[in-house]
Amino acid sequence: MTKLLGSTILLAATTVAFGAAAQTRVAPIEIYTTTQSYDPIRYESAYIIADAWRDLGLEVEVRPMEFSTLLDRFYTEQDFDATVLGWSGRTDRLDPQFFLGTLDSRQADPGANNPGGYANADYDALFDAQSGEFNIEARRDIVHEMQDLYKGDAPMAVLFHRDEVVGYNHTTFTNLNAMAGEGLYSEWVPMEAQPLGERATLRIGGPQEPDNLNPLASTSVWGWKWMRMYYDRLVRLSPDVEPVPWAAASVDAVDEVTIDVTLREGMNFHDGKPVTAEDVAFTFNYYMGSDYSYFNAYLAPLASVEVTGDLSVRFNLTEPSAPFATITLSQIPILPKHLWEGIENPEELTPEQIPTVGSGPFVYERYDRGEYMSLRANDAHFYKENIGVDGVEFVIYADAEGVFTGLQTGQIDMTAWRMEPGQIPLAEGNENITVVSVPDFGYFHITYNTRREPFDDRAARRALTMAMDRERMVNVLLDGRGEVGGSVVAPVNAYWHNPFVERFEYDMAAARAELEAAGYSWDSDGRLQR
Repeated sequence: MTKLLGSTILLAATTVAFGAAAQTRVAPIEIYTTTQSYDPIRYESAYIIADAWRDLGLEVEVRPMEFSTLLDRFYTEQDFDATVLGWSGRTDRLDPQFFLGTLDSRQADPGANNPGGYANADYDALFDAQSGEFNIEARRDIVHEMQDLYKGDAPMAVLFHRDEVVGYNHTTFTNLNAMAGEGLYSEWVPMEAQPLGERATLRIGGPQEPDNLNPLASTSVWGWKWMRMYYDRLVRLSPDVEPVPWAAASVDAVDEVTIDVTLREGMNFHDGKPVTAEDVAFTFNYYMGSDYSYFNAYLAPLASVEVTGDLSVRFNLTEPSAPFATITLSQIPILPKHLWEGIENPEELTPEQIPTVGSGPFVYERYDRGEYMSLRANDAHFYKENIGVDGVEFVIYADAEGVFTGLQTGQIDMTAWRMEPGQIPLAEGNENITVVSVPDFGYFHITYNTRREPFDDRAARRALTMAMDRERMVNVLLDGRGEVGGSVVAPVNAYWHNPFVERFEYDMAAARAELEAAGYSWDSDGRLQR
């Protein structure tokens, strides 16, 4: 048996006959993860998993990668065995639609949100059912059933939900309010922060940077956390996660499959061109007609968008969609038609070719890859009177230690990412720093490529999920600041979370029993074979 990894061919080592049947060693497995400097927690988690899987009789190698390379390998190329990554708990993801969609087989195309390729027709049918269910209690029942269904198949494992522990310098800015799942780096903090001194530019620091700033190609939350500040959407989700009409003056449901939107008057793009209904209709149709899969789960129920007036559009759905008006309309950035309509293959744009013109409360100024990004406040924006900063700068550090040093020395005003456990008591002892902790409804996960052996086998996935000590990850790596994962819907999202799904506790004996029951065995060297 052979297994292809890039241009390397790994040969299964041994074939042994047992009576009439011949069994072959399970091929070597690679676990992809981030580099240690980028995220020591994910890095160490991968090694904890690898050690346990070796005890189970597998040959395992951990391969750390630079973050953007890892994302490409995982999403775009889908060239992996198992990958340790994370889904951020952005406000729009409190609605279960997004996280449930990461296991929808129709989201398994390259670039979409189900890179592991999990396919279960019953799950897909339930996904459609909950999408169209407007009775919230009935929808919750379906969402709970979906969590129970996928857990038995073990297409991935939620490793843990990590508390968002962040810090800011309270001597330079005030009114920095953390949001659940987002921490301080939300879209509202730059619009609500108030300077306490002469400097009015808010400085944010983190080891992350966008995979790119192409709104038709970015698959990283770090791209969208930046772009959402200079693109407007029809709706924004408030700090209390309530839908707020934004570029839309009104959103009205004509019936369950027809939604009318009227735009605000007087809006302009940053190049001075007016924002019209033509731009909105073009944007949604452009996304639907592109090869960009990141928003597919949100756009799936949309049949067409038509212009009904200079500032009015109608959204026609193929079926009722409970989260469409609040979630879909809050995620799609309004693009200027006059800059994008001539671009036939937007995903192929080079950084220099990408139009960075939006209509949002901040204006794009600069991006020096690996170093620095900047925005300035849009003085012509309808929300300008509420904004106290004159701009936003993002300083990109090589690692989390650099970010923490920047916060301590006053180079930055706030962190965009969690502090490491050892940094937290030091920050709490600094008289200029306020430490904030909020629960996370995102999660860190290991996703299996269900198209490859042994992850194409349900029993193997279940056994490998039992063979990972997630309690150790939380207690040792996170210093207890988190919770072992149970489902893609986090416990803090209590209404939608199903607390009764199969838990897959760490149990090596149970893992071996699962494999034996499925016909696996071990050779004289202790290597797993099937």
